[in-house]
Amino acid sequence: MKKILIPAMMLFATTLFAQEKPIPLYPKGVPNSKPAPADYVEQNDGSHANKVTVPTLTAFLPEKSKATGAAVVVCPGGGYSGLAIGHEGYAIAKKFNEMGIAAFVLKYRLPSDKIMVDKTIGPLQDAQRAVQMVRESAAEYGINPAKVGIIGFSAGGHLASTAATHFDKVVIDNPKNTSVRPDFALLIYPVITFGDQTHRGSQENLTGKGASQELIDLYSNQKQVTANTPPSFLIHSEDDLVVPVQNSLWFYEALLKNKVKAEMHLYQAGGHGFGLNNKTTPDQWMERCANFLEQNGF
Repeated sequence: MKKILIPAMMLFATTLFAQEKPIPLYPKGVPNSKPAPADYVEQNDGSHANKVTVPTLTAFLPEKSKATGAAVVVCPGGGYSGLAIGHEGYAIAKKFNEMGIAAFVLKYRLPSDKIMVDKTIGPLQDAQRAVQMVRESAAEYGINPAKVGIIGFSAGGHLASTAATHFDKVVIDNPKNTSVRPDFALLIYPVITFGDQTHRGSQENLTGKGASQELIDLYSNQKQVTANTPPSFLIHSEDDLVVPVQNSLWFYEALLKNKVKAEMHLYQAGGHGFGLNNKTTPDQWMERCANFLEQNGF
């Protein structure tokens, strides 16, 4: 009996994995890239990833009976030096699936002069390409192309907020003129500013040390909010010593000023990087997120 059951279980597990096979963002070649040095080899243990040279999307699809037609691109954090792809990627995607939302975990390139011609646009290229791919594959995945959003954590929150504010400047090939504007943005303890109160490591990794004031302002995304910025949802803890809460406060203030639909929830404690579960409170921010998405028709 064991000889029959074990292969069957292995086959079932393999089938499940095949449903989540990573999809290369650029099957015809990665733009804005240079040949990687011999010592620049991707490391990925399923929890953390770094030295990414081939960016991918991994699709997590809800049961058809639950599917709402909404989709979200998931951007893990990691200071633009790595990706917390487990608890800020795959775990998040599975939670969205429970809500009937398709989720696509983005394994994006980390800014590096070693592999990029212009490292300041590398992550944004991958985020825009992810939104573009999901929209153009909407029929295949049973998705409404008008309900494609983005979520990001920490530096991934900076990337998500950049995608939500820099969409008028398309930095990828776009022959079908597909919109790269996310329909909603979910920003979880995000890096927003590159000036005072920034996470300096994220800023220096993306722009380099000694960046011009013009570049600092360009990627201080509270300064890039307009009336066309998508509805946004923010989560932060007041005792975050890595990414100060002012990052979310300033972005929220800019959203209000521009009359963008917005919701923000602050926790008195929780620190940084808590992912799905802020252990200092029984409150579940993902439930608040679900309410926000429902209220706004997503």
